[in-house]
Amino acid sequence: MKKLFGLVLLTVSFMMDAQTNSELLKHYEAYYKEMKAQGDTQGIINAMTHLNVLSPSVERKDTLAYIYMRGNQYMQALNTIGIKQNTTDSDIAVEVKALSLKAVKQLELAIEHFEEMFKRHPNALIAYELADLNVQIQNLPEADKHIAYGLANSKADDKKAFYETQTPYEVPLKAAFMYLNALTTYSKDQKANIDAVLDILDATLKEAPNFRLIQITKTEMLRQKQVQQEAEKPKN
Repeated sequence: MKKLFGLVLLTVSFMMDAQTNSELLKHYEAYYKEMKAQGDTQGIINAMTHLNVLSPSVERKDTLAYIYMRGNQYMQALNTIGIKQNTTDSDIAVEVKALSLKAVKQLELAIEHFEEMFKRHPNALIAYELADLNVQIQNLPEADKHIAYGLANSKADDKKAFYETQTPYEVPLKAAFMYLNALTTYSKDQKANIDAVLDILDATLKEAPNFRLIQITKTEMLRQKQVQQEAEKPKN
């Protein structure tokens, strides 16, 4: 009899827990919708965290990491989703890892995930990220490969934003690839290639006359060329 009574109590306890869990899920699902409607990012994060604790799923974890990333909370995003490359990762997970690792300056790790993004959905915008990152780590052959792809596949309405001045601006993506081409050309031989770099910069300005970074770079290249010419003059 005692055993039967204990079993009944245990069953009732499980049923109450299940009911409580179900009620909590409904509560936080409603809370999530309300926070989303209000645009309350922290509220959305709180709701999604509770939902993931109550009913864990890969989709919820990916969504939580994505929300962190969109709020520039890159370490929180990576702590939520990890940094390892997994072939089973969703497209959202790959994107979160790539962009978050780039933001925290883990460039080589970021490249791995951008390469996975490119493998799944090859396009010029992802190629630009790969070219830019490879320029930064001075992997010029890889950078050249992605630059060539970008120059061949950039569409007329593809744009790239730049932020080196107080007022951000956009240029055609093709022009952005041309600028990267100038950088790799310069890196290969900083003395012999100055004229070639200047030619690329001039062509880029024709493509994007508002490209302020090109003007800054061209001024520096002309300065270096003058210094080089002065050094090469025969001394009396």
